[in-house]
Order: sequence, then structure tokens, then C-alpha cells
Amino acid sequence: MDIRKCGSQPSVTGPADYFTGTVRIDAPFAAQQPARTGGATVTFEPGARTAWHTHPLGQTLLVTAGLGWVQREGGPVEEIRPGDIVWIAPGEKHWHGATPGTAMTHIAIAETLNGSPATWLDKVTDAQYRADVAVQE
Repeated sequence: MDIRKCGSQPSVTGPADYFTGTVRIDAPFAAQQPARTGGATVTFEPGARTAWHTHPLGQTLLVTAGLGWVQREGGPVEEIRPGDIVWIAPGEKHWHGATPGTAMTHIAIAETLNGSPATWLDKVTDAQYRADVAVQE
């Protein structure tokens, strides 16, 4: 058993290669072998978002605060709120983040395959994000 006390791990900034805007990652966790589940609590400031990415074994998002968006490639932007649970299928290209005016926090959980929980792709451009905003208005 391993108990990581609240506040025992410092917050880190989401890497600019994978995120646009201000993103904070807290309480990252990774299971010990042979388990392969890991995750973190991720907070997106207004307008912040992930790059497009996929997960080899899927991902679960548990929205805990704020108002966010998630979009799969070719699909509509979906609004997500506290209490919502989002399942992203293995290999599904998607992004997620905050709305332009409201921060959003979620717990992200994914399994690793061959040592990696995600494949990061192109960033969601400001033009794409603004187009998605127009869809929501």
C-alpha cells in the first residue's frame, strides 16, 4: 500500500508541447507493475486545452469543477460539467479543456501500453478553437 498525502507532491505546469494556455497538473499517480493505470488531477484555466491526442487503451475523465469541452475528431464539441464522466475509446483522436470564460478541472485516468499512456498530435489551433466556440454560441 502507498498513501500519498495531499500536498506532498508539488503542482507542475502542463508541458507546452501538449497544452495550449495555462494548465496545472496535481497529484500525478502511476500504478506499480504489473498494474498499468495512471493519471492526475488537471486544471485548465479559461481557454486552455490539450493538443489532439489518442490513448492506446482509452481514457476516463471525471469532471470535478468548472465548465469544459471535449471533442472527438469529426464530432461536435461536447460540454462537460462537474459530475460528468467521459470515456474516450482506445485510439480515438480527441482534445479537452476549458471553455473560453470558465476554468475546468478533471481527474484523468489512463492505462499505459508499451510504456506510454498517450500519443500526442497537433495542437488545437486558436482558429479551430474559435470555430468550436462559434458552434457553441
